[in-house]
Amino acid sequence: MEELSLLKDLLTILGFSILVLLIGYRLHIPPVVGFILTGVLAGPYGLALVAGSKEVEMLAELGVVLLLFEIGMEFSLKKMVQIKRLFLFGGSLQVGLTILFSFAVAKLIGKSWQESLFLGFLLSMSSTAVVLGILDQKGESASPHGRLSVAILIFQDMIAIPMLLMIPFLSGSHTEASFDLAH
Repeated sequence: MEELSLLKDLLTILGFSILVLLIGYRLHIPPVVGFILTGVLAGPYGLALVAGSKEVEMLAELGVVLLLFEIGMEFSLKKMVQIKRLFLFGGSLQVGLTILFSFAVAKLIGKSWQESLFLGFLLSMSSTAVVLGILDQKGESASPHGRLSVAILIFQDMIAIPMLLMIPFLSGSHTEASFDLAH
C-alpha cells in the first residue's frame, strides 16, 4: 500500500511539474526555478498535493545530487585555470563586500554580531544551478560576463563549506559540535 502512495505522489509531482514548467516556459522562467516552484506549491506547506513522505524527500535529495553532478560535468580543470583570476578576485570581492554590507546593515538595525555575520553569509550566496541555467539558455556562458559569473559562482560554492562549518560557532553551540577524527 505504501508503494501505491509513493507512486501517486510521484505522478502528482510529475503532472504538476509539467503544468508549472509549461507556464514557466511561456513566462521565460528557467526550468530549475520551475522545479523549485513545483516543490514549494505541491509540498506539504503549499497546496499539500503530496504529504512530504520520506521516499519523496529521498528522491528530492537524489535530484539535488544529480543536479550538482550535471553542474560538475560542465567544468574542466582547463576552464578553472583560465578563470582563476576572476575566481579569486571576483569571487572574493563579491562575497566579501556582500558580507560586509549585510553585516553593517544588520548591526544598524540592532542584530548581534553573530546574526549579522550569518545574514551576510546567507546573502552572499546565489544558486549556481539557476544562474547557469539562465546563462546557458541565453547562450552567454562563454561571454565575458558569463565567465565572470561562473567564476563567482564556483567561488561561492567553495566558500560555502567554511561558512557552514562556522555556523555552530555563530550559534554559540560549538561545545556540542565535536568531531571524532579517530573514526
